[in-house]
Amino acid sequence: MKISKKDAYTWFEFFAALPEEEELLTKQQEIAYAVFAQIEGAIDERNRRLLSEIKNLKTLQNRTLFVGKEEKFPQGCCSCLLGTGLCAIRKTNKCNIECKFCYNFGELDNIPPVGEGLWEIGGTKFYEKDIELLLSIQPKPTGVSYVYLEPFMEIEKYYGMIEKFKQAKIHQHLYTNGLLASAETLKRLGEAGLDEIRFNLGASHCADKVIENIGLAKKYIPQVGIETPMTPELFEEFFQKKQAILDTKLDFINCAELHLNENNIDNYEGESMYISRHGYISPIWSRELTLQFMKLAEEEHWDLVVHDCSNQTKFARGLNLKSKEGGWFGANDYACEFSRIPYAVFLPILRDDAVQFLEEEELPEGYRPGEILF
Repeated sequence: MKISKKDAYTWFEFFAALPEEEELLTKQQEIAYAVFAQIEGAIDERNRRLLSEIKNLKTLQNRTLFVGKEEKFPQGCCSCLLGTGLCAIRKTNKCNIECKFCYNFGELDNIPPVGEGLWEIGGTKFYEKDIELLLSIQPKPTGVSYVYLEPFMEIEKYYGMIEKFKQAKIHQHLYTNGLLASAETLKRLGEAGLDEIRFNLGASHCADKVIENIGLAKKYIPQVGIETPMTPELFEEFFQKKQAILDTKLDFINCAELHLNENNIDNYEGESMYISRHGYISPIWSRELTLQFMKLAEEEHWDLVVHDCSNQTKFARGLNLKSKEGGWFGANDYACEFSRIPYAVFLPILRDDAVQFLEEEELPEGYRPGEILF
């Protein structure tokens, strides 16, 4: 059904007021899904207009979009979207800062430790000495990534692990906010065999120290880039220091579409949001800013790749990963981050006059406000 925006708002006010334990009836679910489809259709149309303005838009086998030189596209993303997945290696349960877009916002002091001397790979605890055993038994992934939370809190523990995966010829990349990095530690990472490092520049608000460290990393590590959820703050702060950032000669900028969970969604209260395929919930400005960013990069001929790491890309990632794992046709681990959909967060977009549904029709009998639904 092509529900009108007015009716959508009326129903979502009702859904938002329901007790948390009360589930929607079948017809109410139909209404909710119709609203999500209307919102998503409107956002897709807005994004299509922005995409049409980008010259020389490229794809990675139709799995994601980017602009720039193909040879600078991050190999970690190729592993994620084309290879046998991107295995996360976890060690550090602490961070030196707290970002409002962080998926662990508000709980950084309560993140369970991995364990002294241990690493978490594929949900299993390993000692460094176990890696040879792991590699001798299971097929090697095309890539691994060091995540969770800020590796430079104890970066000296990472060198040996990186050396082992380097010997196995597995592509490795590491995420950092960059504030604790130094010439010495970046050089040591390069010597250990790290292939790629990604700086969350938005976490530091484009701090001069981090921009300097991006330039230092280029001396020691083959691929260096930025990966940050695209927010209005990042967009503004980046362009205040654009030339200094580009002068580092970095290879890529991954503009992640910000998606929210129960920890960080309250930090974006009042923003217009949509839900993609009943999965990730995102502010509508996140991808719109990415596409504007890509357009400028192309028009100004930046010597790097700008990658649209959108919800669509995450969906393709899940399909690829499940297919490589031998999953059934259509299997995907892309899913909603919420145990119960927070209907109240969609009220702002239903009040937003800048977002118009593409087509509307009257609700059929039995679905109108005030009618009993069974």
